[in-house]
Amino acid sequence: MLNITRRIIGLAATAWLMGCGSSTPVAAPDASGDARICAHHNPLRNPYFGDLHVHTVFSLDANTQGTVITPQQAYRFALGERLGIQPYTPEGEPLRFTQLARPLDFAAVTDHAELFGEVEICTNTDAPGYLSPECILYRSFPEQAFLIFNLAAVGLPELPQFPVPEGVPVISDLPVIGSDGRIPRLPYCGLNGERCLEAAKTPWRDTQRAAEAFYDRSDACRFTTFVGYEWTGAPLSNNLHRNVIFANEVVPEIPPAYQETPAPELLWAALDERCQAAEGCEWLSIPHNSNLSAGTMFETRDRFGNAYTAEFAAQRQRNEPLAEIYQHKGQSECLNTMGAGARDELCDFEVIPYNNLTGNRFGGLNTGPPMEQDFLREAMKEGLRLEQELGVNPFKYGLIGSTDTHLGTPGLSSEDAYPGHGGAGLAARDEVPEGLTDLIENSPGGLAVIWAEQNTRESLFAAMRRREAYATSGNRPIVRFFGGTDLPADHCEQPDYAAQGYAHGVPMGGDLPATTSADNAPRFSVSALRDPGAPGEPVAPLQRIQIIKGWVTPDGEKQEQVFEVAGSPNNGAGVDPNTCAPVGTGHTSLCAVWQDPAFDPDASAFYYARVVDNPSCRWSARQCLAANINCSDPASVPEAFADCCNAEVPKTVQERAWTSPIWYRPADRR
Repeated sequence: MLNITRRIIGLAATAWLMGCGSSTPVAAPDASGDARICAHHNPLRNPYFGDLHVHTVFSLDANTQGTVITPQQAYRFALGERLGIQPYTPEGEPLRFTQLARPLDFAAVTDHAELFGEVEICTNTDAPGYLSPECILYRSFPEQAFLIFNLAAVGLPELPQFPVPEGVPVISDLPVIGSDGRIPRLPYCGLNGERCLEAAKTPWRDTQRAAEAFYDRSDACRFTTFVGYEWTGAPLSNNLHRNVIFANEVVPEIPPAYQETPAPELLWAALDERCQAAEGCEWLSIPHNSNLSAGTMFETRDRFGNAYTAEFAAQRQRNEPLAEIYQHKGQSECLNTMGAGARDELCDFEVIPYNNLTGNRFGGLNTGPPMEQDFLREAMKEGLRLEQELGVNPFKYGLIGSTDTHLGTPGLSSEDAYPGHGGAGLAARDEVPEGLTDLIENSPGGLAVIWAEQNTRESLFAAMRRREAYATSGNRPIVRFFGGTDLPADHCEQPDYAAQGYAHGVPMGGDLPATTSADNAPRFSVSALRDPGAPGEPVAPLQRIQIIKGWVTPDGEKQEQVFEVAGSPNNGAGVDPNTCAPVGTGHTSLCAVWQDPAFDPDASAFYYARVVDNPSCRWSARQCLAANINCSDPASVPEAFADCCNAEVPKTVQERAWTSPIWYRPADRR
């Protein structure tokens, strides 16, 4: 059953948002010839909720934290099955269980391709290399193995110092970056890493089999899977990670990994070589956690230090139509400065307090505070500036969210009963330890929402390509966003809202037509229905809708502004800190038509909507409250709950959705 669409299919408001006419063609069949018309097919498109960032036992950082969940089990969880998670008893029985309140519509398991083969060898008693020092380390001391294997995968010139327990094998021949930029595999991988590359085919085939087994090819189209993986580039712990999503079951024999393709453009070149459209193979890559890239995710030079060319910018735009704006390691939308002393206070939401993946480990090696250039709003403005120079915008992103779960639990994004996404140090335990279930700075993560005609791979993939998608922080509101010079001023009152939006404008992710007159300023229409929740699931009503504009003046000056367009930040909503009970009122639905009051036909711009809920309790506040933590008496607070009294961490959150931007480009730059 479709999680939102069918729950409220009879509501007039849903019909108004989703439409019921016909104006949009169905996407073409995929490589397998799938040309179904699904039972819920809608030419005006439905919203489908999913997770495109999921790790299972095949990811080293997951399995060294105790995750034994397979891709098959992850997809069962996405469909609503109860799942046992770590820690486990000596007999292998899970001591914790979790379950989605509402199933997902789609998901992709995206395990790290780096070390696929290395882990397969270390866990297969028949594999040559099983008894190597590295594999003994992996099986005996998983936490140390996690550090050493991952550092080897990125080719750090030297290891950070950390305590080595007695009995840990000494690994002296760690790979270093070669003159060609490639990173040799670990010693037991053999000549040119061939043993590990061959072994990598086993988990990759299992990933494909799971995606095929759980893809609903019936006319019910209940659940869609995508074959995918994560390319995990992190030079000096600066995050360059991408999730690679394939359009269908036609995929490369081995997915390109960071060791062989240690730069995004090398990844794209390898994918172009191994995944050719003429053979039915299509792909896109989705960067995530730019907030932890320490200035590298949106660099404007290639790996040789050369400035972007129009060709290079076009390659990036073509290969990366989407970016992940939110997941369990924080938001990548914005910092709180807007220039000239102005602030966007909602940029304070779930900010990770450091700028790379090292974080607070090893004394903060190579780590500093967050950098504005690493956030998508700033990157999209820089893209507009580059478009003035090159004629192409390399950072023209649509927006999605996902969880980045390392428990094999796609869609587990609720603040309530959050078990953590990284194992929370539970790998070697046989009891659930006291304390918070994740690092205090982490969160449950978000979801991806795609507007498509039906829940099939070809329809969803086409929507990702055209950027008709939005991100949420884990909640499930239904949001539409249209822009156009011909949108009716009373669009919110139109009974055929969706049809009017497509007929007189473009949806989220689209491009506005150019104009030469400031009097012909575009209108934007944004509508939202609150997350209806599930029985017993705490969800908040809507508080307000904003439209964020970013633009570059004709002389190259970057600007941004936030506009309140519906609802109010001053509605008195809040949370009772003693009970987490909500206070105040909110909205079931909001809609507004807004026209840019300072439109300049000669200035490139983007516009996106941010839909904000009333405040609700953060996951950490819920757990601290349940543990009866009393911060007024510090001596009574157990060390495992010390962060309950961390004044720098908010007790509440305002769940939200971010639409993909609508773009404007002057006529002389087309």
